[in-house]
Amino acid sequence: MMRLLIVDDEPIEREGMEAIIQKAFPDLLIEQAKNGKMAIELANTFQPDLVLMDIMMPGINGLEAIEAMKVSHPTTKFVMVTAFDMFDYARQAIKLGVKDYLLKPSKASEIVITVGRVLDECQKELEAENNSKMQIEKWEQALTLAETDIVTQLLFDHVHEVHIDMLVDMLETRSTLEKFVVVLVLPEGAHHYYLSIKEKVRATGDAWIGALNGRQLPLIIFRDSKSSFRSQAIALAKSILSLGNEQQGTEWFMGIGQVCENLDEIRLSYQEAVIATMDTTLAVKYRFYMDVPALTLETDNHIIKQQQKEFFDHIRLGDWAAIRTRLLEVIQQYENVGNSLIYTQQRILELLWVANRVMDEMGMETNALFFSFQANDYRQLRTETLLLLEQMNAVYNAHYDQREADKIHQIQQYIREHSHEDISLDALAYRVNLSPIYISKMFKEKLGVNYIDYLTECRIEKAKKLLNDPEKSLKEITFEIGYHEPNYFSKVFKKMCGVSPKEYRKTLWTKKAEV
Repeated sequence: MMRLLIVDDEPIEREGMEAIIQKAFPDLLIEQAKNGKMAIELANTFQPDLVLMDIMMPGINGLEAIEAMKVSHPTTKFVMVTAFDMFDYARQAIKLGVKDYLLKPSKASEIVITVGRVLDECQKELEAENNSKMQIEKWEQALTLAETDIVTQLLFDHVHEVHIDMLVDMLETRSTLEKFVVVLVLPEGAHHYYLSIKEKVRATGDAWIGALNGRQLPLIIFRDSKSSFRSQAIALAKSILSLGNEQQGTEWFMGIGQVCENLDEIRLSYQEAVIATMDTTLAVKYRFYMDVPALTLETDNHIIKQQQKEFFDHIRLGDWAAIRTRLLEVIQQYENVGNSLIYTQQRILELLWVANRVMDEMGMETNALFFSFQANDYRQLRTETLLLLEQMNAVYNAHYDQREADKIHQIQQYIREHSHEDISLDALAYRVNLSPIYISKMFKEKLGVNYIDYLTECRIEKAKKLLNDPEKSLKEITFEIGYHEPNYFSKVFKKMCGVSPKEYRKTLWTKKAEV
């Protein structure tokens, strides 16, 4: 709603001006000031869009008041009101940005035209400003989505429609800088801290912030050349973890991967950060990967990193047979070379934790994995490992069973609502982001019918309801339920119901007559 301030030392002039303007612009908010000093003070609270300013007033005159008000209210428009058509006043007014002037006395029509013209200008500027703000907000939202998309593609190898190079260019971040990954593990119910965490991260330096998946929030942090890696990471950890102090009795933890030079190596830093979060019960609530107790032999480093990468891939693909085989192979390899049982158990636990974290990212609620006891021999270690793997597999299957059930319900609902349209299996697959073959397979396995049979059932059920309306012809019903030929519709109806549409309608009318 637009606001107008009338400034004049004569009450009758103010009241007359307000009456004329309010009648012409009933939605306009109007206030009055009797002198320049009051106008300056009132402008701070009223925030007028337009001021009608009398020039000749005692004390602070109109031009002085305009000059003072322009400092705090640069977008406010002014119309000069004066009984003196003098060139000097006009020249000063132009310098101050006055939009127009009115001579006393003015006709009501002149006042309305002048005020209306300036108000239109105010409205257009306001709309342009709002549009600009909206564009900025939309761009900021797009950048946020691009940022989380970059993190997802880099760390989890997801393929998206927009190539990662284009997203990086959008953010205009110096991605050539050294970088490292931080994984923040949050307690249950702490998702509302997401924005506060982002603010903390932004305040400490450049970073790409990923999406919160389950309890895990991945961050790609860019190295600050003014401080050491360790001091930068510790400062960031303390800043973020200070938010956790607000939640009594809950645990926040941060794992910190090692520095890498390019984006191709960033997933390794992420895996290191995940491993650093293995034990969240530590007194200090952050840990560097380099500080994880090193039972690892130097010669094993490359092998272990390769094993972790394979586990990431197998879990994302849901290849549990390959995971089981690989775990048993790893145990056998360590046993063959004579590694200690404790060493092997830690390596296996690391791999299971990697798998656990990946499942968390995929939206599956998983509990922390621990061996229930210290194995006495390799046979016990194999048994205990497979038990933990079975628990994870059960969670994975339950998640995807529910996801399939949700997808089937979504597909059924869409078909029921759009059965009158030409819904091809390909078009439906595109809409729900599944392959046509997979949809066909789901229908057969979960519902016991083919996709086309279900579509036909929906159309025939709709036809039965329409046949109850004597005003509708069979031809109209044919088109209304999604068929193009009445004869074909009749054949399908008779095959499904045992009678023709005409016979079915006659039966309905007979029943109505009997009632």
